[in-house]
Amino acid sequence: MKTSSGPATRRIVDLTHPLATGMPVYPGTESPEIAAAFTVAEHGFLEHRLTLVTHTGTHLDVPAHMLADGRTLDSYPAGHFVGEAFVIDVSGAPGGAIARDLLTPYRDVLARCDFALLHTGWSRRWGLAAYFEGFPVLDPDAARWLAGLDLRGVGVDAVSVDPAGAAAFPVHEVLLGRELVIVENLTNLGGLVGREFTLCCLPLKITGADGAPVRAVAILAGE
Repeated sequence: MKTSSGPATRRIVDLTHPLATGMPVYPGTESPEIAAAFTVAEHGFLEHRLTLVTHTGTHLDVPAHMLADGRTLDSYPAGHFVGEAFVIDVSGAPGGAIARDLLTPYRDVLARCDFALLHTGWSRRWGLAAYFEGFPVLDPDAARWLAGLDLRGVGVDAVSVDPAGAAAFPVHEVLLGRELVIVENLTNLGGLVGREFTLCCLPLKITGADGAPVRAVAILAGE
């Protein structure tokens, strides 16, 4: 991007946990395996074989993840995954429940955004057993309020928008039912609280998929 006065300045903040063998995964999910399939020494080139489920690491969910006949990943245009975002600090949510009244003060700013990102503070527990326990989640009323806005997606720096190990997934069902995407396992949101920026969370274009890992980044202009 350039202007008549010279190149525009921008800062890129990586919001993505690295994919690696043995990395944290949702309880009950298989850990990914990343291994060399070809090597320079033996074949003259290096390639790796990836074995992982679609919801590994920093990833997004689409309706097919939870809803029978739900919209699949490849049906979304690439532009759906790039848009304006705003980070709300919900790390102090009482009892771990993110209520609607924590979100409504940001109605006006969210009205001009495509993504609402929720900073729970849980990413600092990445790699610990505590990452999967007690993280704040939206209550269903707050999820319905977000779903009623003109958003493309909701993102969190925790493993899920519903409690880990839950028997039901009401928040997923509300958001995905409105064809919003859900981005989970984000990181580095703390430094972006109260900021507006461009979010890019492009997934692999997998036919018929229910989700995919993403390389999520915040693009901050003028810095």
